[in-house]
Amino acid sequence: MRQYKIKILASTLIIFFIAHMKGAAQVADTLSNVTLSQPKPLNITDIKDITKDGFNFWQDKFSGHFAGIDFGFNTFLNKNYSGYANEVGDFMENDILRSNSLMLNIIQQSIGLQHNRNTIGLVTGLGLQLQSFRLSQNTTIEKTYSGRIIPKTLFFEDNQKSKLSTAFLVIPLLAEFQVPVKNYANRMYASIGFYGGFWLNSHTKIKYRSEKKEKLKTPNDFSLKKFKHGIMARMGYRWVNVYFMYDLNPVFKDNLGPDLNTFSIGFTFIRF
Repeated sequence: MRQYKIKILASTLIIFFIAHMKGAAQVADTLSNVTLSQPKPLNITDIKDITKDGFNFWQDKFSGHFAGIDFGFNTFLNKNYSGYANEVGDFMENDILRSNSLMLNIIQQSIGLQHNRNTIGLVTGLGLQLQSFRLSQNTTIEKTYSGRIIPKTLFFEDNQKSKLSTAFLVIPLLAEFQVPVKNYANRMYASIGFYGGFWLNSHTKIKYRSEKKEKLKTPNDFSLKKFKHGIMARMGYRWVNVYFMYDLNPVFKDNLGPDLNTFSIGFTFIRF
């Protein structure tokens, strides 16, 4: 009888233990289901909201300096009149301060050369170069039947002005280097390279006064080279931007005019 009671007590304890473990497992499963079905929302912050004016340094593109409007002054260098008589003189002598250049740089393409920086690159584009050379007040030039350029002296009553004007389409290829100053946006830059120019138009103009102001305009190619090439350099910081251009080939075709090279220097007063 005593052994029978012990067996009943042991069986009851085992049943109670199994029931307790089963209940604990059900509670754990319930809590797990509640946790998975109702996750705590995450607080996600956009990095742009913190940096505001920030940027992705690895995706910031290189931007060069060419597009805009340039204004400068022209003169002739390396003058050689060996093919002319001594009495002809320096008939292409020009007044630098009244010999102006206007560059309309309307197209620009920048090409970055670095993988994860944007301070070195190539710059190309398309510009229209309008140049004028103020000559001696009584002197202009004309083209003979053989194509040779000779001086021509004109005498009107007073206030004469004589100039030669040219128009070229210019395509540069420049290597540009930039250095941030104080902050990332403000940069000092310098670029140097070559350019090619294609002749579009040229003419001479004489302004004089007879009874009223008159103009004598003569369109002609004046044996100018239809293609020119040279060296261009540009540099600046913020609103101060300067440039210079030097033609490596002479102004006139071989043996048809004096041996001259054009030099221009100026500044950029509008940037695109």
